[in-house]
Amino acid sequence: MPGPQISPDQSGQVADAVTGNWVDTLAPAWTRPYLRLSRADRPIGTWLLYLPCVWGTLLAMLYTGETRLFDAWIIFGCGIGAFLMRGAGCTWNDITDRDFDGSVARTASRPIPSGQVTVKQALAWAVVQSLIAFCILITFPIQAILLGIIALVPVAIYPFAKRFTWWPQVFLGIAFNWGALLAWTAHTGQLQWPAVFLYVAGMAWTLFYDTIYAHQDTEDDALIGVKSTARLFGEATPKYLAWFLVLTVALMGYAIILAAPRGEILALVIALGGPWAMGWHMMWQMRRLKLDDMDRLLHLFRSNRDAGLIPVLFFAAALFA
Repeated sequence: MPGPQISPDQSGQVADAVTGNWVDTLAPAWTRPYLRLSRADRPIGTWLLYLPCVWGTLLAMLYTGETRLFDAWIIFGCGIGAFLMRGAGCTWNDITDRDFDGSVARTASRPIPSGQVTVKQALAWAVVQSLIAFCILITFPIQAILLGIIALVPVAIYPFAKRFTWWPQVFLGIAFNWGALLAWTAHTGQLQWPAVFLYVAGMAWTLFYDTIYAHQDTEDDALIGVKSTARLFGEATPKYLAWFLVLTVALMGYAIILAAPRGEILALVIALGGPWAMGWHMMWQMRRLKLDDMDRLLHLFRSNRDAGLIPVLFFAAALFA
């Protein structure tokens, strides 16, 4: 089915990028198509990949009662790794979705369907980003390195999920929250139950925010046969978002209870304030939700950076309690 013939503007800006972003205004011209492949002009995805890493690190520090210089490297290294692996994952996603993207108004201006880069160039760029990220990964303990390698499986599968399931957001959640497991393991040396529950809480959060995001494309997705939770839930979306909110708060709260040092009541109470306050932010998003308002959907999706930062602040405060 022929898609809309939409080309980027003269500078090649992608349709849903923030106007005046640094890629379109400051980056050298030859780098821009590659940075756009990596979504460097849309940093929200990097935040959503990175924040579970910070959750995992801080909660592990609370669990062990140890604060080491290496923990600063875990947080910093995960930040660089999140930028690189989000870029590699998005590049891979654009390679696999190049035919779909050309048929959807919001994505037709992306670098591959708009002709800014070739598939071979995009594939080479994905490999470069992955190799640099691997160089960071090998500075972590072996257990975390193995988890990082395993993470490539859901990253590779996710772009195909919308072809065979109505729940591709689950696969995104599996990939995007892996950092909670990896960062916890990098600090403690082993994977433990608090990290697992934190990870599943992150998956519920991903279902929340990416369902909101997917509502921007429901009409185009229906035309080309792409599945999503937004299409599956339809007008009942608020009911499902409420369930995802409850799961996020409850599972993160349980992870904190499992991880909190015994007898440290003040630290436990402060840390539990993280999911509680995050839940209120998610509730605010639901109250603002309008499924037919594309600008508002994008704004609410981007606001999840702030939602995910809330537990970071509370976990950090709990460490000093």
